[in-house]
Formats: sequence, structure tokens, C-alpha cells
Amino acid sequence: MAGRTRVSQAAVAALCLLLAALVGCGGGPAVDAARAEVQSLLDRRAEAVLARDAAAYARTGTRDGFDNLRAVPLADWSYRLTELDRTGDRATAAADLSYRVAGHDRSPVVTARTLSLSRDRDGHWSVESDRPAEKSGQQLWDQGRAQAVRGERSLVLGVGQSERALRDYAELADRAVPAVTDAWGTEWARSVVVLVPETLEGMAGLLGSPPSSYRGIAAVTTGATGGGPRAPADRVIVNPDAFGLLGDSGRQVVLTHETAHVATRAHTSAATPLWLSEGYADWVGYRGAGRDPAEAAPELALAVGRGEVPDALPEDDDFGFTGDADGLARAYESSWLACRMIADRWGEERLGAFYRAVGAHEGREGAVEDAMRGVLGITPEEFTLQWRDFVRGALR
Repeated sequence: MAGRTRVSQAAVAALCLLLAALVGCGGGPAVDAARAEVQSLLDRRAEAVLARDAAAYARTGTRDGFDNLRAVPLADWSYRLTELDRTGDRATAAADLSYRVAGHDRSPVVTARTLSLSRDRDGHWSVESDRPAEKSGQQLWDQGRAQAVRGERSLVLGVGQSERALRDYAELADRAVPAVTDAWGTEWARSVVVLVPETLEGMAGLLGSPPSSYRGIAAVTTGATGGGPRAPADRVIVNPDAFGLLGDSGRQVVLTHETAHVATRAHTSAATPLWLSEGYADWVGYRGAGRDPAEAAPELALAVGRGEVPDALPEDDDFGFTGDADGLARAYESSWLACRMIADRWGEERLGAFYRAVGAHEGREGAVEDAMRGVLGITPEEFTLQWRDFVRGALR
């Protein structure tokens, strides 16, 4: 009996090894050999991108997109297969693309991709297409061949732009970085990556949103809040249509504002209200620009002239891009004056400390109130009264 038992166990084990890839054994999940093969394919494709090896890239499937990436300085590029939907010799793969721009990104950008695959008669998989996943934004090179211009403190990547235009953006960014450092301090990367698509539609594609959401918005900054120093890399994304309508001073204010978002990202969290993050970025942008308050806050100045002084600091909903344009302008202008008041009355260092204290709070509830009492020594009610008087005085 013992001998027959051992023979039976060996037979079962052999059968398990033989059939594991197809049906599994003992009720466990089957090993999907195709997943391992596709992950290996994506690994080879990533290695070819980093090595700038066009032939090796072509051996993994379509060459689409390879030339668009040539000018982008990459430190890392990898795929992580998350799902594989296979039907015979065809499959659709979901994967996370992770990449870092050399010299700028401490942590990677991670974006979801959808890849179409096919398998030849020899059983080898290849990539037929690689595109953004549904509800994910495009990458710049999805829109065409990327161009790159390096500044002293910046990298500008563009599509459909002249080298001179990209050089102008780099010069603006190079001036923005030290201006932000002077206001915020040195505890940030002190460099910035700027993306310049060809059109407003290109900007919207990068953000995964309809163009109407950003019409009239000169630039935005992407990035995850609350991630600390290892937060995913930020990108300043320009709307060339709106940016081109600005004068030299306005362009500098916009790039400095967006660069301030990059610098403060590690200390911006879910506890940080938009009036503080946007007001602080505007304060840095206008700092040293010599703008008269009425010139920098024209919509709010008109409202104050009509006797319409805001009762309270703006709510997050007041910053929606698809809402009333004049109301959006007043929200930004009100926030800027709140931060300017703190800098004028408590000092610039205290303004930075206030920003950090709010962002360090465990949640939105009580964050501003606690920071006002702890850093500024004032209650929210007293702050609001002083701010309303400050608005009146500045815009009278």
C-alpha cells in the first residue's frame, strides 16, 4: 500500500507539472504563460527605447512612436502588465508605463496604456499599437515628434513648435526658478519641465479633458499632492493659444506661478484649500513684478468699486475652469491679496510657514484654522475681517 501510494503521488505530481500552464492543479489558478511572454516582450521594448535601438524596437512590433521619443532624455522607461485579455492569437494588454526624464525627475511619471497585440505562427507576440488607456491623458510624443530645448534650470519639450519658441519658454522658466527659490526656499528640485503642445486641443489631450475646460487658461501644472519629496514628477503644460496672447510680463508671471506649484507640491495636500495654493503661486508670480494691485486684480477692483467686497475667502468650487470667467478671476485675485496680506503683515517667512503648516495637517477640517492660530496668532474670523479691509484699501 505504501509503495502504491508513493507511485500515485508521483503520477499526480507529474501530471500537475504537465498541465499546470493550461488547467492548474489542486484547485489553484492556472499559470498564464501568455502573461509572462507579453511582459517579456514589453521589457524588451522598454530596453530598446532606453538604448535608442530602432532595430530592437522594431523586433517587438510597430515602430510607431519610436522616432517621436528620440529627443526626450530618458533615465528610466518600463512597463508593468496589469491585465491581459486574450482571444486566440490576438490580445489587448493594459499596462502601467513608468518613466523618468533624466536630470529632472526624482520619481517617475506613471501612466496607464492600452496595447494591442498579435501572435505569429511561431508563437511570438508583437505590439501592434500602444495608446493611452481610456480616461488617461496622452503623453507629448503621442501627438508627434517631440523637440527638446535645455535651459540652465529647465527642460522644454514641444511638438509643432519652432526652436526659437521653445528657447523663449526656457528663458522664462530659467528666470522663474530662482524667483521661486528666493520666495519659497531651496527645499525643492530647483528645475522645471515645461511641455508645449501645438494647440489648445493638444494641451487638453495631455490632460485627458475636453478643450473647453482650458480655453483661456495659459498654463497648468500637473502632479500628485501629498506625496512628499517622492511625489510623482510635475509638468508645467502650456496652452500656446492663450499663452501667445500675453505680453512679456504676463508670460513671466504665468511661468513663475506654475513653477511655484512645482516647488510647493511636496507640501501641498488634501488639507490645502485652493485659495491658499493658487494665492501663494500668484503671490510668488507677482512678487517683484511691480504690479499695482488694481492692475493685477482688475475684476476684483471693479467689484470693490461697486461696493461688492467679498464676504469670505474663495471656496474650491470657485476655481472651476468651466464656470464664470469673471468669477474665476475674482477668486484668484482674492486669494492673491490674502497671501499678500500675510506677507505684508506677518512677513514672507511666516507666509511660507503658514503654507507648510496647512499642508502638514492630517485633513482639511481645521487645517487653516489651526495654522492661523499657531503660525499667525489670529482666528479665522479676525483674519477674514482684516483681509476684507486689506482688499478695500488695496483696490480703493
